[in-house]
Amino acid sequence: MPSFDVVCKPNLVEVHNAVDQANREVSTRFDFKGSDSRIEEKEEGKDCELTLYADDDFKLGQVRDVLLAKMAKRSVDVRFLDRDAEPEKVGMDKRKQTIKVRAGIETVLAKKIVQHVKDSKIKLTASIHGDAVRISGTKKDALQECMALLRAKVTEIPLSFDNFRD
Repeated sequence: MPSFDVVCKPNLVEVHNAVDQANREVSTRFDFKGSDSRIEEKEEGKDCELTLYADDDFKLGQVRDVLLAKMAKRSVDVRFLDRDAEPEKVGMDKRKQTIKVRAGIETVLAKKIVQHVKDSKIKLTASIHGDAVRISGTKKDALQECMALLRAKVTEIPLSFDNFRD
């Protein structure tokens, strides 16, 4: 029975390269001279967390903009970044902001994907397997139609399709 997995998996090598390039640019830019502005990356298994440091809110915004530009240049979709955390004071006037790199599909979004597949009236079955959604059916054409449907309907995170089996 043909099937595929719907996953959300960033290319962590490209994320690491974008962080390195952003740090290099921040360290050489004139408007950051003498400031403690940097980006730190912490990886734990498949989870990745970026921490931005700057002297004030304006410089923190500039560091964030440099990071986003470098990620766009390296073809990393910025929807992988969870930028909901507010900047916090570290000491004196220093600021810090934590940005998480999303990996895997959360349960709420997985249920939404399963519901989209059911509502489409395509003869497919969708089931949640951890942080992925497995979709299976009898025809390859139906699976490809489902891929197009999910690309159009789910815009919160970038989806990729793995393990296409015949």
